Amino acid sequence: MVPCGVWEAVYLIDSLLQNQSTARPEQVHADTQGQSFPVFGLAHLLGIDLLPRIRNFQDLALHRPDPKVRYRHIDPLFSTDSRTAIDWALIRRHWPDLMQVALSVKQGTVCSVTLLRRLNNRSRKNQIYQAFREIGRAYAQPCYCATFPIPRCASRSSGRRTKAEAYNGFTKWLHFGNAGWLTSRDPELQDKAVKFLDLAAASVIFSTTIDMTRTLRQMAREGWTLNASDLAVLSPYRRENVLRFGDYITDQLHLPPPAYNPTLHTGGSARRITHSS
Repeated sequence: MVPCGVWEAVYLIDSLLQNQSTARPEQVHADTQGQSFPVFGLAHLLGIDLLPRIRNFQDLALHRPDPKVRYRHIDPLFSTDSRTAIDWALIRRHWPDLMQVALSVKQGTVCSVTLLRRLNNRSRKNQIYQAFREIGRAYAQPCYCATFPIPRCASRSSGRRTKAEAYNGFTKWLHFGNAGWLTSRDPELQDKAVKFLDLAAASVIFSTTIDMTRTLRQMAREGWTLNASDLAVLSPYRRENVLRFGDYITDQLHLPPPAYNPTLHTGGSARRITHSS
């Protein structure tokens, strides 16, 4: 559980390194709080493509590779302060230290959360922080360009964030109990609630995907032409086919319930039979 008030950027790297599945993601899409130059730097050293959302894009200033470099068409996007230019000499001087830190994080010797919290102190005396910041500045330039408000540049990043937001909206809709709030203060119970919600959402999504696949195959057998561009806009996060509150049958209310059997509620063996049935 990420504590409140902490930027999620410091947890992005750790979540990828703790991944134990067969999937090996090379990209991570984050919200605006995923922006952090030290995180950009560490992600680059670990071979991770970090693509966060840029909320206040009009306030974004790119960093020049050299104070004297000027550009013909995009120069207004870069900072005019010569002190914000990328310090390549600092990166070269501390490159062995940076590689040692990256290898320690990848091997699990150093926790990336602890490291990034210290690097986010913005200490001017911390040379490692400054070196990570400079790498982050250099690496952030193409990532920022990938999120430019141009359809060709922004389609890759915005499309994946839209999928993530659609999933979050679906889980919020599915978690109707207690208005979706985690009422317990116990971190273990909170963690269980989140995991159970993801499990329930995954089960519903899997069932919907099977139904959609059967329908598409039936359409193909009937002669319909199915294009990849048409299938790309389909989403398994449908809600119309999900009965959140169950299906209540009222045509059998006149039938009396079976007689009470006390043997089903006494004894270990009887209790196990009841549960298994």
